Amino acid sequence: MENNHTESHEKNTGWLRAGVLGANDGLLSTAGLLSGVIAGQANHDQILLAGVAALLSGALSMAAGEYVSVSSQRDSQKAQLRQEAHEIKQNPEQEQLELCRIYMDRGLDEALARQVSFQLMQRDPLEAHAREELGLTEVAEARPVQAALASAVSFVSGAVPPVLIGAFVPHAYALPMLFVSTLILLVILGVISAKLGGSNPLKGALRILFWGTVALAFTALIGHLLGQAIG
Repeated sequence: MENNHTESHEKNTGWLRAGVLGANDGLLSTAGLLSGVIAGQANHDQILLAGVAALLSGALSMAAGEYVSVSSQRDSQKAQLRQEAHEIKQNPEQEQLELCRIYMDRGLDEALARQVSFQLMQRDPLEAHAREELGLTEVAEARPVQAALASAVSFVSGAVPPVLIGAFVPHAYALPMLFVSTLILLVILGVISAKLGGSNPLKGALRILFWGTVALAFTALIGHLLGQAIG
C-alpha cells in the first residue's frame, strides 16, 4: 500500500514540481539580469524596460522550447502507436504472446498471464500494448499547447517580483532589495521543490541560496564593470 501511495503522490506532484522549477528559472534569470542593469547605473526607465523585456522574452522562449520539445515527443508517440497497430494487425498471436511475457516478467504465472493478455487483446489490443509495452497512458500523453502555457505561466510567476522591484523601488534601494527578496524567494522555492521531490529541504534551500547568491553577485559585478567602462 505504501508503494502505491508513493507512486500516486509522485504523479500528482510532478506537474507542481515542474511549475516550481519554472518559477525558479523566471525569478533567478530576471533578477540576475536586473542586478546587472541596476549595478551598471541604468536609469529607472531602462531598468523597467529591461525587466519587462526579460519577463516577456523568457516566457515566450520557455513556451516555444516546451512546445517544440513536447510536439516532438507527441510525434514519436504517434509513430510508435502506428507501428504497434500495424504489428497487431499483421500478427495478433505474436503480439498477444509479447503481452503475456510482459505479465510473466512482472510475476504472474503463465496460465494467468495468458488469460489476462487474451482478455486485453479481445477488448482493446492497441491500448493494452500502448500501456504495457510502450508505457503510454492518457496521463502521459504529450500535450504541446498545455505544456507551453504551463511553462510560460510558471516563468512569469517567478519573473514578476524582480520586475515589480525594478518598477517601484527607488534606485538607491533597488539592488539590495532585489538581492534580499530574490534570495528569500529562492529559498522558499528550494524548500518546496525539495519537499515535492522527497529530498532534504534544508539541503535544497542551502544549495539554491548559494548558487543564487553567486549568480546575482556575478551579474551585478559584470554590470558594474561594464557600466564604469561605458560611462
